[in-house]
Amino acid sequence: IAEMSKNGHSNAAFVGDRTDKLELAEKGQKNKAIVEKDPDYDPYHHRNVEHPTTNSETLFHLLKGSLGTGILAMPNAFRNSGYVTGAIGTVVIGFICTFCIHQLVKAQYELCRRKKIPRMNYPLVAETALGEGPKFFRALAPYIGTIVNTFLLIYQLGTCCVYVVFVASNIKAIVDAVGNTNIDVRLCMIIILLPLILINWVRNLKYLAPFSTLANAITMVSFGIICYYIFRQPLTTEGKDAFGKLENFPLFFGTVLFALEAIGVILPLENEMKTPQKFGGRCGVLNVSMVLIVFLYVGMGLFGYLNYGPSVLGSITLNMPEHEILSMCVKGMLAFAIYITHGLACYVAIDITWNDYVAKRLSPQRNSLFWEYAVRTMLVLVTFLLAVAIPNLELFISLFGALCLSALGLAFPALIQISTHWYNTKGASKAWLLFSNFVLIIVGILGLVIGTYTSLKEIVLTFSE
Repeated sequence: IAEMSKNGHSNAAFVGDRTDKLELAEKGQKNKAIVEKDPDYDPYHHRNVEHPTTNSETLFHLLKGSLGTGILAMPNAFRNSGYVTGAIGTVVIGFICTFCIHQLVKAQYELCRRKKIPRMNYPLVAETALGEGPKFFRALAPYIGTIVNTFLLIYQLGTCCVYVVFVASNIKAIVDAVGNTNIDVRLCMIIILLPLILINWVRNLKYLAPFSTLANAITMVSFGIICYYIFRQPLTTEGKDAFGKLENFPLFFGTVLFALEAIGVILPLENEMKTPQKFGGRCGVLNVSMVLIVFLYVGMGLFGYLNYGPSVLGSITLNMPEHEILSMCVKGMLAFAIYITHGLACYVAIDITWNDYVAKRLSPQRNSLFWEYAVRTMLVLVTFLLAVAIPNLELFISLFGALCLSALGLAFPALIQISTHWYNTKGASKAWLLFSNFVLIIVGILGLVIGTYTSLKEIVLTFSE
């Protein structure tokens, strides 16, 4: 029990190996790789998954996780970058994101092999990696899990804020067109609040799955109609910028990161696969899905911007004709699809807040069910109040993309990769390990700081207006 408390893990294999590591350290072998008792241990062969997913199912889940409100904001991202910079930038960012995801998955495999456990989640991968890294990283190991969890929590809550603003903005567009009025978008948010709370009271994920299936079908039909509106008239580069202003690039960077990265679901999806070996590789599930995602994002961003130009809004649906029945149907369908999947988007935030922090601090005598519902309601109210305070879709997307995904998608995987292989690389390999990953860390930090500052500055300007 003392060992479990000290290390923060209940897995016997993990605790035992941690003890081995401490014994090595006491013998003056801090700078040597951990001696493996079983070098042939393969985590993939020890995963007991009740309902494993096939390669095609995992591919579909990855596509589903990345094709949401983010892709509808891509034309606005291209408005900030210009169509040439936007197309090239999206491909480059997509490549970097894919590389970092590969790094994270490979690090998880290597650490699981060393610890002889079948799987880890993102915070545990970070904690374990830094615990085996250089001395100045080991000091961060006890805190990095909480830091990763905090960024994941902020990101998921930010996604929920985006969902609230998106749904309310599209409802407002429909009501304004039908009633020839100009209602406040905040009123639409208040109207949807109570059903939103009730959706998030669903405690079992399997009851939310049918909503996800329905939302996927609606989304696919809606995307087809959006493409019809984009291509029904000739596209032209006249009046559109090929290269945007430098000061607007952080907004583009944050939006693309928000749209592309599904970093929170990567390890859970890989851990649930029937053949996790097929997740990586040149023609693996990850590469195929990311190529398709980047292709779709570039297409939506480029052609959407070439159609609507500088007037493109935070979601391309808001640029579609106001009074056409088909246009209103698309706005209504997408608003409904996003609305009914709000519970899925908020599920991770609820899981982290309740299971990792609140439930552990409740005494056995307390009514845990009541407090769980209280936590669920509170998290929905937090996202609702943020959306009411700043009902600006594009700035929310850019802010949470820059703030959270620069760290989760770029900096942390690089930090994990350095720590994981610190003691088993040398020479040119170690030089490349340090150079490539420190570049990613610098890009991540710059994206976080500059992107967050730019987004907050724009939010303050909007709020003051």
